[in-house]
Amino acid sequence: MQTLPETAPMTRGLASPVGPLVLEARNGALCALRWGHVKHQSEAGAASGEDALLDEAARQIEAYFAGQLTRFDLPLHLPEGDLLQAVLRQMLDIPHGETRTYGEVARAVGSAPQPVGQACGANPLPILVPCHRILSAKGLGGYSGGGGLETKIALLKLENGYPFLL
Repeated sequence: MQTLPETAPMTRGLASPVGPLVLEARNGALCALRWGHVKHQSEAGAASGEDALLDEAARQIEAYFAGQLTRFDLPLHLPEGDLLQAVLRQMLDIPHGETRTYGEVARAVGSAPQPVGQACGANPLPILVPCHRILSAKGLGGYSGGGGLETKIALLKLENGYPFLL
C-alpha cells in the first residue's frame, strides 16, 4: 500500500473574545488551533478542500463564543501517543458547562494527575478539545493557551462551568 504524502497545512485567522486565533487544517481535519495571527498571506490563500473545513470551523467557533453552540462537530486530527490521545478523548467527553479534575481524568485513563496536566499542555486544539474544563483539586490549575489563566477563566465563564467565578 502506498502512503500519500501529507499536504501542507492551510491556515485561517479568526478574531475571538480571547484574542486572535489561527486554525490549521491538513488532510481533511483540523490539526491545530493557536493564538496569534496568520504570518504569511500565502498560508491563508490557496483554494483546496481545507477551505470549506476552515470556514465551518470558524463558523462553529463564532457560534460557540456567541453562546449558540455547546459542542463542536468537526473532524479533528489528534496527535500520536496513547496517553495523550486518551486524555484528549476524555476532554472531548466533558459536557459544556461541566469540569473535571486532573485526578478524575487520570483515574479514567489509568494514569497519574501530572501526566494528565502535561497532556493538557500538549493539546494542539484548545477550545475545540476543551482542556480549559480540567481543573486542579484545589483550584483552576494551569492553562497553556494564549492569555493563560485569564483565558481559562473567560472560557469557563462563557460556559457557566465554574459558577463561583461569575
